[in-house]
Amino acid sequence: MRRCLLIATVAALAGCTVGPKFHTPDAVLPPTWQAPTVDVNSVTVNRPFESAWWTQFNDPLLTSLVQQAAASNLDLALADSRLEQSRSLIKIAGADTRPALAANGSYQRERNSQQGLNDPSGHEGKSAFDLWQYGVSASWELDLWGRVRHSLEAANAGAALSEADRNAVALSIAAETATNYLRLRGVQATLDVTRQNLDIARQSQQLTQTRFENGVTTQLDTANAAAQVATLEARLPLLEAEEVRLINALSYLLGQAPNALRQTLAVPRDIPAPPSTVPVGIPSELARRRPDIQRAEAALHRATATVGIAKADFYPRLSLGGSAGFQALEGSNLGLWSARQWSLGPSLYLPIFQGGRLSGTLELRERQQQEAALDYRRTVLAAWHEVEDALVNYAAEQRHHEALMRAVAQNKAALETARARYKEGAIDFINVLNVQRELIQTQSALVDSATRVSTDLVVVYKALAGGWPEPKSNLASQAASIPR
Repeated sequence: MRRCLLIATVAALAGCTVGPKFHTPDAVLPPTWQAPTVDVNSVTVNRPFESAWWTQFNDPLLTSLVQQAAASNLDLALADSRLEQSRSLIKIAGADTRPALAANGSYQRERNSQQGLNDPSGHEGKSAFDLWQYGVSASWELDLWGRVRHSLEAANAGAALSEADRNAVALSIAAETATNYLRLRGVQATLDVTRQNLDIARQSQQLTQTRFENGVTTQLDTANAAAQVATLEARLPLLEAEEVRLINALSYLLGQAPNALRQTLAVPRDIPAPPSTVPVGIPSELARRRPDIQRAEAALHRATATVGIAKADFYPRLSLGGSAGFQALEGSNLGLWSARQWSLGPSLYLPIFQGGRLSGTLELRERQQQEAALDYRRTVLAAWHEVEDALVNYAAEQRHHEALMRAVAQNKAALETARARYKEGAIDFINVLNVQRELIQTQSALVDSATRVSTDLVVVYKALAGGWPEPKSNLASQAASIPR
């Protein structure tokens, strides 16, 4: 009867978990995004979007590069390693929820003191003796107050935090790869525009030289034309260096040596245009997708669990232990039944005076929980702002791009008219030069704007945590499969 009562008491105590219980916090987000929609080339709509957002640019090479980066990027490999380490910590913490069993064996040559305690060998400390023993032992802490359970909960939250960190790296790598690729195409387009304008400037220089030789114009026109040619030529080395730098940046993201992608990426292509529609989803989905919000939630969960650990440390710890084995003064007697030995019983640890260590630890853990709760609110608010700002920038750049397209068309028409009138002698060359400079500036601005439209869309996708490619085992060894 007493044993039954003891077992029932222990079982009841085992359910007395102290400390707060974690609940997923509410993410304060608006019902819809308030940023203006775009009504030119792309339209943002509140519907679920394609998680593989990089495919929306309809560029197979871009898609391949993003997938390759997911398979071979070294920063992502490090994040994967840290995630696996955190999962190993779960196994370590989970071991305390189960009994521990160990085997042991030993042999010792001993001699006891003649003036000390009794000599079990019967030699009264006058000579040495052998001691042989082996057996098994077991121990198990009864988790009466949830200390072990909270420790396991904290380990699981730590793994969730590491997974969120890993996902944040994966999203950042995908966005950085796409951004560098789009910028590369923008630089190559700027190079093409610069070379085209350089050809026009050289034609103008030749024209002014011919008119100067015929006595129709002055040396001022030839000097201005030559300066325009030199100015455009000076732009080329910097643009070419930027092209190489971006190719190397992509090579690094893919875990490859500098210039490894030179042959693949050096051939210019058009800047990938955004899709006709850009669905942004609903704000309530943001907390489930964004890795930084997931990380903040996991950090709050872990901090809450550590409060429970600190509270459980105020209560007694009860452990059950036992051992069984054989002990003999001669090895030949180890197998005898009379050589058996065993022990069984509970042990109790009760903290009485710790000099304020326990109360100080609890206070620290509660402060850390409060900090984690504030950090969660801050992270959600920052994400909200980031999405709204990204949508505003994308909409504004779309309108900017449309205006620049009209400006370029007008400047081209103006340059044709100015060149024709200069040939007729109706205007000075300085007028032609001014129109050509304006065209060069607007053309360069148009290319930059086209690049920003696409890169701003990448920022939108990153802010919305649209997704990231999961690495495939065969991608790491298939660099040669990238479309050329």
